[in-house]
Amino acid sequence: MKTLVMVILAVVVGLVVAIELILRSLFGFGNPLIYIGDEDIGYLLAPNQRTKRLGNRIEINEYSMRSEPIQKTPPPSTLRILLVGDSIANGGWWTDQQNTISNLIMTSLQPQSNYQQIEVLNASANSWGPRNELAYLQKFGNFQAQIIVLLINTDDLFATTPTSLPVGRDRNYPDRKLPLAILEVIQRYLIKQKPIPELAAIQKEGGDRVGINLAAIAKIQDFAQENNSKFLLVMTPLLREIGQPGPRDYEIVARQRLNDFTQKQQIKYVDFLVELNSIENPQSAYQDNIHFNLKGNQLVSKVIERSLIEIMENISQP
Repeated sequence: MKTLVMVILAVVVGLVVAIELILRSLFGFGNPLIYIGDEDIGYLLAPNQRTKRLGNRIEINEYSMRSEPIQKTPPPSTLRILLVGDSIANGGWWTDQQNTISNLIMTSLQPQSNYQQIEVLNASANSWGPRNELAYLQKFGNFQAQIIVLLINTDDLFATTPTSLPVGRDRNYPDRKLPLAILEVIQRYLIKQKPIPELAAIQKEGGDRVGINLAAIAKIQDFAQENNSKFLLVMTPLLREIGQPGPRDYEIVARQRLNDFTQKQQIKYVDFLVELNSIENPQSAYQDNIHFNLKGNQLVSKVIERSLIEIMENISQP
């Protein structure tokens, strides 16, 4: 009897170890990206992280960017572009590091430039809005980038005030690693997410949210000008906005306000709703209702690249 118990125990332990190894090696569980709270930014990815999810490499540098380690001051004869955005810019777990929008732009621009080196830095985090992005720039600076690209999506026009409440309380914003990959899977998929009561009040933020976020974008433009950076604003649509019936009434109003705002502020602006309405099968470019897959990232990077080349013509070449 004792021998049977020992055999069963050994089989169970062996099975647990096998599952643990599979979850770590094939799926990347057990080593999630960690977030940290920030009084002004709300939250950001903890610096100096490396992991893989479903085989996709993710690297976060010392400035909480989804980029390789950098020098705060760029080397001579370097064109530095700073891309600031949310999960669309970041790419998330479904995008390998080399297939992020920032990396695709950097790889494509280099052969077309007279600069010895082009760097496209990627300062982004899930669900950031203009106020989070402004706070990041105010805290870390522009890294002497000649161009700042702000990449938003339609929902960002309605983004709420930055908060650190999700960090460590929402499963998508962990503040520590669990000891076992199995525990992460259980926590993420088998245990119901506990609501965060304080977050409800923030999500119901009143007032003119669109106006507040446009004001934040205006401050980002001012920040760019004060730091000798050119400024490019890019907005991507939700999948349901493409085709008919198109954006909802409140989105149409917000989009018109943004168009009027960019003209008044003389901001170079790219609206991807126009771009995506002009191609066949735009659904094939989306990972889900809001995020892009590799095909979508390639499309977005190519269009941004065209605007960057126009801006680069007005920058003193090395």
